[in-house]
Amino acid sequence: MDRRVLAAIVLMMVIAILPAVLLRRPPRPVGGDSARVAPRAQAPLPPPPPPPIALPLDTLAASPARVIRVTSPLYTYAISTRGGLLAEATLHRYRSMAPGERGDTLQILPPASDLLGLRVVAGGDTLQLREWDFSPSVDTLVVTAGGGPLTLTAARGNVGVTIQYRFEPDEYRIMVDGQITGIGPNGGALLVGLGPGLRNTESDSIDHQRNLGVVTKARGETDLTRYSSLDYGQVTELSGPFEWVAVKSKYFVTALFAIDTLETTYVGRLAGVRARPLEERKQLAQAEVLASLPVPAAGTFRFTLYAGPMEYPRLRGMGHDFYDVNPYGWPGLRTIIRPVAVAARWLLVVMHDALGIAYGLGLVLFGILVRVVLWPLNQKAMRASMQMQAIQPLVKDVQARYKDDPQRVQQEMFKLYKEYKVNPFGGCWPMLLPMPVLFALFFVFQNTIELRGAPFLWLVDLSRPDPYYVIPVLMGLSMYLVSKIGQMGMEANPQMKMMLYVMPAMMTVLFLNFPSGLNLYYAVQNLASIPQQFLLAKERQKVNPRPPAAPPPSLAPAKSSGKKR
Repeated sequence: MDRRVLAAIVLMMVIAILPAVLLRRPPRPVGGDSARVAPRAQAPLPPPPPPPIALPLDTLAASPARVIRVTSPLYTYAISTRGGLLAEATLHRYRSMAPGERGDTLQILPPASDLLGLRVVAGGDTLQLREWDFSPSVDTLVVTAGGGPLTLTAARGNVGVTIQYRFEPDEYRIMVDGQITGIGPNGGALLVGLGPGLRNTESDSIDHQRNLGVVTKARGETDLTRYSSLDYGQVTELSGPFEWVAVKSKYFVTALFAIDTLETTYVGRLAGVRARPLEERKQLAQAEVLASLPVPAAGTFRFTLYAGPMEYPRLRGMGHDFYDVNPYGWPGLRTIIRPVAVAARWLLVVMHDALGIAYGLGLVLFGILVRVVLWPLNQKAMRASMQMQAIQPLVKDVQARYKDDPQRVQQEMFKLYKEYKVNPFGGCWPMLLPMPVLFALFFVFQNTIELRGAPFLWLVDLSRPDPYYVIPVLMGLSMYLVSKIGQMGMEANPQMKMMLYVMPAMMTVLFLNFPSGLNLYYAVQNLASIPQQFLLAKERQKVNPRPPAAPPPSLAPAKSSGKKR
């Protein structure tokens, strides 16, 4: 039975993990899943505007445009006077791992970023505010608590625009307030640029491109559309209303928040999102992403931009389930996996920051701790398995005696279990308890920025696969050793012998390209379980020195039934 349970566990892991690794979701059609959220009465997503006159930021040096640098201990943001675009977002606490930039202070925006590029659609016309020259209120800004904002103003004809940016010294967010005058009595729609994506900051550019995507949040629903799933030459439209829209990479994100508060109810004001691929080749995935925000007749607008790392506490602090932009778990299983992943992340970070323990050593201690905590349950499970093994001759006798009557077999088996006080599932469910931890750590190493670039011994990055495959092989050998010791004192059969070799080999191949930290944890908790396996194997040998023909005296029924079997 234990072999079947182990096989079931491995199959569960394969079914649960491989889809996240191999499968990619297709883009949603217009209306998509988000159509389940009833839209409020607001301006619909307007038709695609005429192709804008592109003015990449790297060509601004030849123009009179200036860059206003906004600095704090966390970041340097650069606002261009040409269109009010966010031209730079440098994060002082992080370093780039990209080829040719390794060790440099990390900058998350590509050279031709359209982040905060504004267009106004009103009365059938499109105003390309991203091409206007604005006058700034200051030339540089050092962000302090209670410090003043940066204000940009511009006017053309009868249209005037004022944009005010407010910053916080200890948060990666920018509050944007603005007003557009002269657009007519019916208002219009403001299109806010979020493209073409985020700069590659990782050593694995393919993995970076794989993680690029647009994430939207409506009431109770978060949805991801990956750049790689967009069809070149086509526009993908996502219908709102959305509370926030984000463009993410593996560890960093830029997100637009626009929310109305009605008493205790939050309603998104982003009417929709349009994404258009800019590159035909998937490995160079870029997309023009525009979020639509209705503008009333007064011409006022307000939104908040987050531009920074996907640190879980900061994401959670933004509210509105923003932590789901970096999901721990698959839809349907997040309720189970997320609490475990959050707790595991918290423990590893505390051990590192408060106790000075390296993340690799913290993983070793965590693996041992899991086995210590589960020791009593595993003890109970293994002893239940020993009881099941002891009554196997009687089980086989019942199955042979009533082989033509399956219902009678079930009845007699139930009586047998009750008579000898054996729970047939007692050896199964405790074995499943480590699985949520293993699944949770899969996402912790996939998504947790604190583990990005964390070294251990010869491993340069615990979030990346072991380049020498030492840890996966060690994990497979540890699994073989645990299984070998666990079979001591048991009657060998061909199925058990096959599983002894097949399961470790299959798990090694499955985990070969998984994060080395995940393999390290699994190997450690396997090795930590060996003493318990050995002690119980010795106990099994004492109870059953040879394959039993009948249950041992220790398993005699509590009360005699008066019947002979």
